[in-house]
Amino acid sequence: MPRFNRILLKLSGESLQGQQGYGIDPQRLSDYANQVKEIRDMGVQIGIVIGGGNIFRGLKGTSQGFDRVKGDQMGMLATVINSLALSSALTAIGVENQVLTAIRMEPIGEFYSKWKAIDAMKQGKVCIFSAGTGSPYFTTDTGSSLRGVEIEADVMLKGTRVDGIYTADPEKDPTATKFDDISYDEILERGLKVMDLSAVVMCRDNNLPIYVFNMDKIGNLKKVIDGEPIGTYVHP
Repeated sequence: MPRFNRILLKLSGESLQGQQGYGIDPQRLSDYANQVKEIRDMGVQIGIVIGGGNIFRGLKGTSQGFDRVKGDQMGMLATVINSLALSSALTAIGVENQVLTAIRMEPIGEFYSKWKAIDAMKQGKVCIFSAGTGSPYFTTDTGSSLRGVEIEADVMLKGTRVDGIYTADPEKDPTATKFDDISYDEILERGLKVMDLSAVVMCRDNNLPIYVFNMDKIGNLKKVIDGEPIGTYVHP
């Protein structure tokens, strides 16, 4: 039996770059789609939020002179592009899915509502939530925690390029040690860069556990669903 019945999967837009260093790597996109199909076929209900950092990051734009609100809106549109790419990859392998947007842009995607999403997931469709929260000044991490709470997910799975949460950035500090599990409050107290603090607080206040793992290693998503301890579990 799967460890979780309904999940919110947060994917990194930057990871979609694969080996290219920019844009969308077709192989990485295909790998993600196949991993999602694998757990969908196990009966897991899946909602997905994907970032837009491979195309445009609002905060980076602000540092280059963009108006913050317009920069964040550009970032929202970047997440829509990635969502459409993932939707196409899932459709190509026979996985029914639905793109829901936080701002109206039919016919690109349907306008998001909790009940529409839950109904679709119960029918076996993968729901892809795009355009963040629909408001500036919020990242896709916060959008993920919001959607995870709204759809009553059992857990938020944060797929990254590292295999969990460390005392420091393991790519920069070779002495960094990994946590097998950690509390929300300890993340906040230590100032660990797991995700935006507002996202951690939202998960804490609404009792939504977080599991951080390496999504770029093929097969890891199923291992998480099977209950294998390959990442870091965040809990009260």
